[in-house]
Amino acid sequence: MNYKEMLLSKNGLATHYLSREFLKFSLNQKIPTVTEFCDKLNLSRGTVQNSIKFLQDNKAIELVSKGHLGTFLEEKNTKILLEFAGITSIVGVMPLPYSRKYEGFATGLISTMENRYNIPCSLAYMRGARNRVSMLLANRYDFAVLSKYAALQFIEQGLELSIIKEFGVHSYLSEHIVVFNDPTIKEIKDGMKVGIDSDSLDQQFLTEKACGNKKVELIPVDYSQILTHIQSGVIEAAIWNKDEITDKDLKINYSPLVVDELRDTEAVIVCRKADQIIPLLDELIDIKIVLDTQKLVLEHKLTPSY
Repeated sequence: MNYKEMLLSKNGLATHYLSREFLKFSLNQKIPTVTEFCDKLNLSRGTVQNSIKFLQDNKAIELVSKGHLGTFLEEKNTKILLEFAGITSIVGVMPLPYSRKYEGFATGLISTMENRYNIPCSLAYMRGARNRVSMLLANRYDFAVLSKYAALQFIEQGLELSIIKEFGVHSYLSEHIVVFNDPTIKEIKDGMKVGIDSDSLDQQFLTEKACGNKKVELIPVDYSQILTHIQSGVIEAAIWNKDEITDKDLKINYSPLVVDELRDTEAVIVCRKADQIIPLLDELIDIKIVLDTQKLVLEHKLTPSY
């Protein structure tokens, strides 16, 4: 019986839900009782029991009872569970790949997510950490790539997110800098027009930090238009990613941005908290492969492909 046929059966919806639940469990992990499954999924006892039996009969799971200790997951067939759970693709979202470092990261992610389950994996690209998280929480994507700083800020704000992979400092970008319209200026001064993008949590935070108590005019700008506005004089200063400057050898004045820590330079992957797909992503995404691939792209030894 294939997934579509199973879904039309009496216990199809319950099997769909339970398959997603079992994807979360590790081997030899204690599973909830039938009663606990009933309460969580709002299903009758008989329906849950029939669906668990269905999964066992179709070799999706093997359970072992250990008496008063409970029931444990002895084996699971991820490929079958994915089919019954209706998970037919994986889609992530990350920043627009305007720098070679982002291109390398995207290439590494696509490479590492090729899998034996024959589930197609792809990436979408969207500017602004707030936009990416909003779409993730709306179930448009399975995961999002953020800076560690942004991810921790969203979690501290109470958003239901989990960091599932951390790639180390400078995996997201080399460093942030302050770019200037005037080639002779080296720091933000009173009276300046400074560009700020509220959709980018990192850029907003770093802009406010760089300006400090200076009397500046904050001009709302789209992050992707910052350099254009700097060069045209619409704004006089802004926080920017150094990678684009160096990648394109742009002739623009900039100064280093002094920060206390480097969480803004580290890439992380976030998912909806307790999402059933987390164990699968944890299995598929190999941090070393992503970073090694990114390095090859940065060294021009591998053509980006994403």
